[in-house]
Amino acid sequence: MLNNTHRAYTGPLQAVIFDWAGTVLDFGSFAPTQVLVEAFKQLGITLTLAEARGPMGLAKWDHIKAVGQMESVAARWQDQFGRTMNDADVDQIYALFMPLQIAHVGEFSQPITGAIDTINALRERGLKIGSCTGYPRAVMNTLQPIAAQYGFVPDYIVAADDLKAGARPGPWMALANVIELGISHVAACIKVDDTIPGITEGLSAGMWTVGLAVSGNEVGLTEAEWNALSPTEQAKLRDIASAKLAQAGAHFVIDSIADLPAVISEIEAALARGEQP
Repeated sequence: MLNNTHRAYTGPLQAVIFDWAGTVLDFGSFAPTQVLVEAFKQLGITLTLAEARGPMGLAKWDHIKAVGQMESVAARWQDQFGRTMNDADVDQIYALFMPLQIAHVGEFSQPITGAIDTINALRERGLKIGSCTGYPRAVMNTLQPIAAQYGFVPDYIVAADDLKAGARPGPWMALANVIELGISHVAACIKVDDTIPGITEGLSAGMWTVGLAVSGNEVGLTEAEWNALSPTEQAKLRDIASAKLAQAGAHFVIDSIADLPAVISEIEAALARGEQP
């Protein structure tokens, strides 16, 4: 006989697991997109930034493959080479992408406004700081010391190619944080991300998820470009981005990491009531 007894986790939050680009660093998530455009350009294929952003959040090899499968890009590839893109082509673009990404990732590594203060405030609440990323380990080896100089030193970092199981949208990178940080229950974790695959990752891992609508990939503007918009223009872009992240299943959608502390309090209150992700 099936036992339907379910013991809800009602304890405090224990960890917040952050994405990197567009979430903590690199307002607008430009480092991966600009470099991807350049890598395709070297093969004679012109990408728009919107096309480059489309599959953001996936591991970079998977991201490149997904871009190549877009109808518009696939048509250009067919015109250029007389055939569809295959995995060997993805390997070639990835090989072009990697040194460019390593060389330029530091140019886009400034923390998003409020990021370091927010993370420090979370630590003061006793929360552990985990992280995972669509960047491969070779890129993270360059980015981590730069981020540390700005004050972002998470307790654990998982790169997209660290785990045999894979990366987003699966739950594995988020769950690796649970194991390494010694978290007692997945419902005691929040996954914070600016991409749909990153939200799916958190949901698949059984965590609370918070989507970032303005600071990341969905709006895709620099902070200066965002601030230059009128309130009406900002509201329109915010609404579009928020709707995408909410449709993906995010429990909460906020503008940026600076707005996270209020959400922490809401989630802790929900847990105390016996609510689960």
